[in-house]
Amino acid sequence: MIQLTHASLQTAAVHEVGNKHLEEPIRFSEELIALDNDQLVAVISRFFLSSFNGNEVYRFHNEVGIEQNEMFTIASRIFDKADDVLVQSNFIARHLYECSAHPRVKGGEVYIAYFKDIVFENETMDAVGIFKSENKESYLRVNLDERKQQVTAEEGTNAGKPDKGCLIFNTEKEDGYRICIVDHLSKGGEAAYWKDDFLSLRPISNDFLQTNQFLGIAKQFVTKQLTEDFDVSKPDQIDLLNRSVEYFKTHESFSQDEFEQEVFADKKVIESFRQFDETYREEYGIEVADKFDISPQAVKKQARVFKSVLKLDKNFHIYIHGNRELIEQGTDADGRKFYKIYYEEER
Repeated sequence: MIQLTHASLQTAAVHEVGNKHLEEPIRFSEELIALDNDQLVAVISRFFLSSFNGNEVYRFHNEVGIEQNEMFTIASRIFDKADDVLVQSNFIARHLYECSAHPRVKGGEVYIAYFKDIVFENETMDAVGIFKSENKESYLRVNLDERKQQVTAEEGTNAGKPDKGCLIFNTEKEDGYRICIVDHLSKGGEAAYWKDDFLSLRPISNDFLQTNQFLGIAKQFVTKQLTEDFDVSKPDQIDLLNRSVEYFKTHESFSQDEFEQEVFADKKVIESFRQFDETYREEYGIEVADKFDISPQAVKKQARVFKSVLKLDKNFHIYIHGNRELIEQGTDADGRKFYKIYYEEER
C-alpha cells in the first residue's frame, strides 16, 4: 500500500525526550538537521521509512471532536505550512514528553520529518513522519593516520529502524487523516502510550484488519472458551487452530457461514462460537463483516501465533500440522498416558 521509490525527505528535526515520570529532561534543538549530504539523506531516509508496510491503517480520534486531538492539529499546521516543521516539532516533542509518564517508558531521540512524493493507496502525496529511537548500541570508531592508530568505543543509534514511528499522510483530513505506525517495543503496560496516549488513534477497517481480527476471535474461542463448553482434547484444539488458518490460506474471500461449517462443522460448537463471537466483539468494540476479501499478509502474521505444539511434561514436543486422525491418545495398564502417532516416511 506504500511505495517509497520516489519519496523525498524535505526537512527533519530531532529533539531529546526523557521520561517525565522519572523527571528526565526534554532538550530541544534550535535548528533543523542539515540535509546537505546525499549519503546522510539516504541513510536517514532508510532509517525512517524501511519498517512501514501500510497493512494496518489508522486515523486520529477524539471522543469530543477531531479538532481536540492535539496531534491532528499539529499535523494540520505542518501540512498548511511545510516550512514551519521546526516550530511545530517542538510542540510534538512537548506533547510526547507529557505522554511519557509511565515509569517504564524509555527516553530517546524523537525525529520529525516532512516527505514529498510518497505513494499511498496508489496516490502520490506528502507525509509527516514522527520517529523515536529508544535504544543505544555500542560501536567502534577507528582513526588511522601515519603516526598513530586510535580505537574508541562510542554509543549511537542503530540506523536499521526506529523503535517507534508513524507516517501521517495528507489525505482525508476531515476523517482524521490516514496514518501507519510501527512499534517494535510494544509489550507491557507502557505499550499504549505511543498509539493511544500520544497519537490517539483508531484503526480503519480494511481487509488486513478484518482478517486479523476474525482470526484473533477464532483463536480466543478455541483456546479459551471451547474447553469450557465441551470436552475437547489438546490435539483437537490444535486441529481446530490449524483448520482455521488453513481456511484463510486456501480461500481468497471470507464467509462466516462457510468458515463455521468447514472449520467447526458441529452445530453445537458453531452455536457456542457465535455466542462467544458476539460477546467478544461487544466487549472489545470490534466490527467484522460477515464477508470480506482475505488479506494474505494478515494470515501470515496471525499464523505465527497459532501454536500447533503439543507439550508433554518436559520430555516431548509434538508438532501437529496435518491430519488429526494420525494421532491417538490413550492410557496403558499402568495408568501411564500415551500418544500413538502414525506416519509413512521418516525425514
